[in-house]
Amino acid sequence: MKTLAARPSADEHIEYYAKYIRLVPGDDLKHALESGAAATRKLLEPVTDSQGMHRYATGKWSVKEVLGHVIDAERVFSYRALRFGRGDQTPLPGFDENQYVPVAKSDLRPMDALRGELAAVRASTLALLDSFDEEALVRRGDANGDAISVRALLWIIAGHELHHVGLLRERYGLKG
Repeated sequence: MKTLAARPSADEHIEYYAKYIRLVPGDDLKHALESGAAATRKLLEPVTDSQGMHRYATGKWSVKEVLGHVIDAERVFSYRALRFGRGDQTPLPGFDENQYVPVAKSDLRPMDALRGELAAVRASTLALLDSFDEEALVRRGDANGDAISVRALLWIIAGHELHHVGLLRERYGLKG
């Protein structure tokens, strides 16, 4: 039996996003979002402000900038899901994370503030998910010139977080 937010089919998003969706374990999106948030919180909890400034290589984002990027991306994807889920067919533009990161100035913020913001954004995403029925979840809209479903956007949020948590572990050496 399919759950309301069943894993999206390949025709609900462009191939680029499949890499994120594939990272999400199981078939329960709400559980994936909740458990992903808990795992990320555990990973980031011991990170100090000075550790948050770590970059694994010159020119790469700091831990704080990665966290700011995950927050911004979740907001953008959930906004798209809100618009399309509510039946708005206005095409939405893309966003360039490489322009957002320096302007966000996440390096100037305390880790506690970034962790708190991430938790607030995820709570909002979960509330949005709860507001959708099956009809809303399969609605599609145009984002950055490509058709995408509401549920694909929500699965991408879960997978995008997992992607960056993996990088924080592998390249930044975070443990937790």
